[in-house]
Amino acid sequence: MELLRLKCPGCHSADIKYHSPYTTKNYGGRVIYKCEHCPVYFSETKKTLMEGVKTPVSVIWQVLKARTEGMGLNAAARTFEKAKNTILAWESKFLALQQVLFLYALVHEFLEGVIEGDEAYTKVQKNVPPEQSRGWTILLMDRASRFIWALDCGKKDRRLFKKAIKTLDKIARQTHDLSIFTDGERRYGNLLFEICYELVNNGKPGRPKKTFKRGVHVSIKNKGSQVHKKGRKRPKYQRPWQEHPETTRTIAETDIHANHAEAFWSALRRKCATFRRKTNTYAKATTGLQRLLRVYWVVHNFLRVHFTIREVPAVALGILERRLSVQEIFQIQMA
Repeated sequence: MELLRLKCPGCHSADIKYHSPYTTKNYGGRVIYKCEHCPVYFSETKKTLMEGVKTPVSVIWQVLKARTEGMGLNAAARTFEKAKNTILAWESKFLALQQVLFLYALVHEFLEGVIEGDEAYTKVQKNVPPEQSRGWTILLMDRASRFIWALDCGKKDRRLFKKAIKTLDKIARQTHDLSIFTDGERRYGNLLFEICYELVNNGKPGRPKKTFKRGVHVSIKNKGSQVHKKGRKRPKYQRPWQEHPETTRTIAETDIHANHAEAFWSALRRKCATFRRKTNTYAKATTGLQRLLRVYWVVHNFLRVHFTIREVPAVALGILERRLSVQEIFQIQMA
């Protein structure tokens, strides 16, 4: 598996050879490797999650597993008798790992993709009205495999939405047919159109028509009653912008929903302490909330078997051939 192949941390070459063994205090024997292309000697744990860590992998995994099952930071520190800064340091290592796994997922091509987009909010630092919260989280999830493409938090503004739409643009370049469904958030389609559009030259006089790229579907389900609104009412199912004329529209209206994303939010409110309602468990800052979401992203996509599809989402999507073990996750090199 290319993801687990050991490479030189200097020139990223896979042409390395065994040099010498050495002994560690807690993990026994390890190996020093030498690169054939540059004068670099490195350990097998160089630029991995285990670099500089003395605690066994089993202990680290038990703590992180509890954190992604709903246990708060203070409770985890008391239960496992670890300092809070130590747990935070372990979680921070997953930030770089998430970037590596995300880029690895993007190098694969997919024949067809159905993405559900939704948003939810949690409290950050103090209890404020929802529109002022900095804990709004955007979710982009593959419907069939439950693979999470984006799980970013921040203030509910244009910058947060544009970040998610740029991720959709990267996914669209790797798929031959991409469909995006949201329920009630028109900004998904508006921002996607600004980033992911092309000009259609039909030979007629006038300016070329702007449409989505060929194969990209964008559909919105307008939820809620519109009785109190004046003027013409919006249809329940709507395409906010014109699609490419060569895009085949084979989407049934009953498929325009984000039910799987809604189910994910229900699970996240049980498994993430900062997302629980009617509690005083707030995230201290957006960076802390994003750090925990990155840990949850890795565990959900590459380690935890989903109860519906009975498989790890990365395997169900075709990114991996088999499920990775915890030990293998901690051995992945980060650029």
